[in-house]
Amino acid sequence: MVWRHVVGIVAASLIASCVNLPGPPGLPIPLDARAAIGMKIAPVPLALNNRDPGVVGLGSYLVNAAAGCVDCHGCPTYAAGQSPFKGGSGQLESAHYLGGGAPFGPNLVAPGLTPDAHGNPGGLTRQKFFAAMREGKDPDDPTRILQVMPWAMYRHMADEDLDAIYEYLRSIPPAKAGSCTGPGQ
Repeated sequence: MVWRHVVGIVAASLIASCVNLPGPPGLPIPLDARAAIGMKIAPVPLALNNRDPGVVGLGSYLVNAAAGCVDCHGCPTYAAGQSPFKGGSGQLESAHYLGGGAPFGPNLVAPGLTPDAHGNPGGLTRQKFFAAMREGKDPDDPTRILQVMPWAMYRHMADEDLDAIYEYLRSIPPAKAGSCTGPGQ
């Protein structure tokens, strides 16, 4: 009988440790594991400006570890000599991080995703960002469907995930495109 009590306490402790419950007063709420990884792997300094670090961290995780946004929206993608496909560490190039510029042919270049003067990623309001991610609507011409952007995959993401991506993109520094000849360089 004692072992059942011990197993119950251990199980309850494990479950409680996996839930973001507030700790004692004055201590921050622990970050979700993905958010903690996201904060660690963000390749640029983040301006949290009263934003929830758990949300921003989750956005970083989704952008940098899951969605691969930098492959198309970063030009170049990797720091000099750091492409993992050529034996490098995979360190992302930070000066032009998500500044856009990767060409997809003579008339198509990936746009930048960094905040504009109003703090909107790529100049997109939350509504236009959601329309691009869920419906593939070109922000400049909503009657056109984005042909290269993998929105058809991202459209199934939870609202909370898209919000996290948006908040992360609002938290990164503005950047301009660098120089590359194609995505993923």
